[in-house]
Amino acid sequence: MRCLTLARALAEEGAEVCFVSRDHPGNLNAYIEASGFPVLEISGDGVGGGAFPGDSPHAHWLGGSWEADARQTARHAAARRADLLIVDHYALDARWEAEVGVLPERIVVIDDLADRPHGCALLVDANLGRRARDYAGLVPSGAIVLAGAEYALLRAEFAAAREKSLARRRDPALRRILVAMGGVDMPNATGRVLDAFDASVLPDACQITIVLGSRAPWLDEVRSAAVKQRRPTEVLIDVTDMAELMADSDLAVGGAGVTAWERGCLGLPTLIVTIADNQLAGAKALADTGAARWVGGVEDVATRLAGLIEEVAEPRTLAAMSQAASAITDGEGIRRVVAHIGRLCQAVDRPATG
Repeated sequence: MRCLTLARALAEEGAEVCFVSRDHPGNLNAYIEASGFPVLEISGDGVGGGAFPGDSPHAHWLGGSWEADARQTARHAAARRADLLIVDHYALDARWEAEVGVLPERIVVIDDLADRPHGCALLVDANLGRRARDYAGLVPSGAIVLAGAEYALLRAEFAAAREKSLARRRDPALRRILVAMGGVDMPNATGRVLDAFDASVLPDACQITIVLGSRAPWLDEVRSAAVKQRRPTEVLIDVTDMAELMADSDLAVGGAGVTAWERGCLGLPTLIVTIADNQLAGAKALADTGAARWVGGVEDVATRLAGLIEEVAEPRTLAAMSQAASAITDGEGIRRVVAHIGRLCQAVDRPATG
């Protein structure tokens, strides 16, 4: 999704953008194409090889041999005569980037982990508290590292909704809660959140909005639970106005992924539920700023969520959390990153002299 955000911004600047993606169950290739970008698929046929050399912690996420993956990507890049390759995958590192047949000065990497080397000219890591020095020795000496939440790749509508959202929070009260645990929500964290709401001390008039994707496996169960809630509860599917929903909410219950930066831009206080280990660092960093409270994992919702809701429902607490959240990012990260990419393209296209 963050790559789609970047693709749209680059297309608005006149770039021709396409995606390279594995053809595997659960992919978003059709969604990408419906968004207006062609998808060049990598087949899993004949791709073996086991783990990524060097035992990258997320090697198994690639689903096959990195060499075969690089060769297929290289063919697509050559056929398209690509000027720039943007890489966003936790299992790929400098070895893949060297094999793919694109010069390092034409490679941009999006990363979160700072746990492996890269061969690139530009790297973007929008984690809260991330510093460029975290990539010392992991990128070429001349590479530019854009580090920190000021580079979060948010859609333009979040920056556009920021002023309205912050104005709403000048009179803090718990009137509307937004629950967004991811479009699929495989562990059904949403269902556990609804159970906890039923046992929470909330104003009877407090409205609850749940956001899920149409492919969520627990969708029917969530809808059934929503009907039984003591407070007005709606379930929205495949929403296209998330910025507006966040701006109109007083508290969110959600994860620690890209949506955390969206909530920060809009000053929306959050109770964070982590659904994967790679969200732990981000959740703790957000909690340290005061913008959020960390509930724990999905298994902790039943015992901790109700108490945290009571804690943050106090208007002064909501106001303090909102102020801390709004300081995380202003929503202009996409503009900053696109400007850097533009300068990178100008540099590599400049004729050599001397």
